[in-house]
Amino acid sequence: MRVGLPVIAVVGEALIDLVVDGEGCVAARPGGGPFNTARTLGRLGAPTTFLGRLSGDAFGHMLCASLRQDGVALGVSALSTAPTTLAVADVDTAGAARYAFHLAGTAAADLDYPTLSAALPDGLTAVHVGTLALVMEPIACSIERLMADVPPDALVMVDPNCRPAAIGDRDAYLDRFEGMMHRADAVKVSLEDLDYLCPGVPAEVAATTLLGEKLALVLVTDGPRPARAFLPTGEVSVPVPEVEVVDTIGAGDAFGGAFLAWWFANGLGRDDLRLAGPVREALRAAAAVASQTCTRAGAEPPWLAEMRSVSAAW
Repeated sequence: MRVGLPVIAVVGEALIDLVVDGEGCVAARPGGGPFNTARTLGRLGAPTTFLGRLSGDAFGHMLCASLRQDGVALGVSALSTAPTTLAVADVDTAGAARYAFHLAGTAAADLDYPTLSAALPDGLTAVHVGTLALVMEPIACSIERLMADVPPDALVMVDPNCRPAAIGDRDAYLDRFEGMMHRADAVKVSLEDLDYLCPGVPAEVAATTLLGEKLALVLVTDGPRPARAFLPTGEVSVPVPEVEVVDTIGAGDAFGGAFLAWWFANGLGRDDLRLAGPVREALRAAAAVASQTCTRAGAEPPWLAEMRSVSAAW
């Protein structure tokens, strides 16, 4: 299937990353997996609407300004009276982050189904959903119900971005994730996600198990090691460009957003996800964007003009 101008909705949480460096200094930066994904899409030129609840506090206004600057529409305009959701990120010497979350009673959770459904854009081409929004209420149940509202020809990508520290009931979480798979077309996971979803199972087996008979595609990232895609017809992989890493915050989110941005920019749609050639090229483009995100502090994906100057994939 070939599509015209895409209409992409990214559903989930926005939050503030309180990034603590080795000297104990704290920097407040925009974050949240879906929020980062939406910003990546916007910066890469894909028409995108973010469906998440922002707070009316100062952090919420910061998040709103970030969306505007990146060309992303805010689908839920009414601001919550609850405070902005927070994640405290301790960054190690390799640039990897360890997170602690402050979720209860915060704005990202404050989104019911009627509000979310009413905000779904017309002419929808794709929906990206995931991360902490799948463990916070009432937004988690709202997202489950929303899947029935997504047009059957729209591409659905799920990125669980599993955060064990935020998951109180693992069995309930896995049940919800399993339910999402009935409408998903593609799943983007890290090696850590696979280990949480299928503990003790080799990555290739876990990815193939996820693929099952319903999904068209499972994307697997593993830091600086090759990015892989599992399709019904087999596996493809591409190397990840070497860069000087500042930190890895938001790199996985940028990967998923970049995959979708490249996919639709090249006239591809839901029915093309089983084509190994285009998937390989989209992997290459996504890996390039994720690598560039690692070269700057916090979740700051590159702009399309930047990518065109550093990567032939764009």
